[in-house]
Amino acid sequence: MRNLAAEFGNIDIYLFDQLLKGRISATDRVLDAGCGSGRNSYYLLTQDIDVYAVDASPAAVAGVRELAIELGRPADPAHLRVEPLEALTLDSGFFDVVICSAVLHFAKDDAHFEAMMRELWRVLRPGGLFFARLASSIGMESQVRQIAGRHFALPDGSERYLVDEQQLMAFLATLGGQLLDPLKTTIVQGQRAMTTIAARRG
Repeated sequence: MRNLAAEFGNIDIYLFDQLLKGRISATDRVLDAGCGSGRNSYYLLTQDIDVYAVDASPAAVAGVRELAIELGRPADPAHLRVEPLEALTLDSGFFDVVICSAVLHFAKDDAHFEAMMRELWRVLRPGGLFFARLASSIGMESQVRQIAGRHFALPDGSERYLVDEQQLMAFLATLGGQLLDPLKTTIVQGQRAMTTIAARRG
């Protein structure tokens, strides 16, 4: 039996779904935006896919650098950047795929959320794949407590910027995005809701 953990690491299961659907290929240039520990870069690095990892945390970027070295695929320093998602120093339309998993719900307010989204969209080529997972209020409307604006206290004790379906659909329409799959929301035992976006830049 194949050792799937060794092959795919701790990849987001919904990103794995995009791989199964053939939406990420070996020739793609991929941005892991808000890369964290590199859980979603792991498999891509093992496949020699051209991966760029960006995070506001120097420790996170250093971790991905070490991961690439461990995998025998040391990355070009230009591929590993410490910078905020709302102010990327990358060329417009540079990427075939943009991945942003569990990051956007740390937005400070609507303006910050929109700035991050617009930057991620800017660096994605027309026709490219945008994949994101973020906390939402979908299906949890009566279980979250509003603090201010779109910031809510969740039953799990955290505070997050929460999107809803209407906001996401309206903003995607503004950007010219087209959903490849319906929005998918997973409610984690009444503690939080995570929504997955898979869209194509029109």
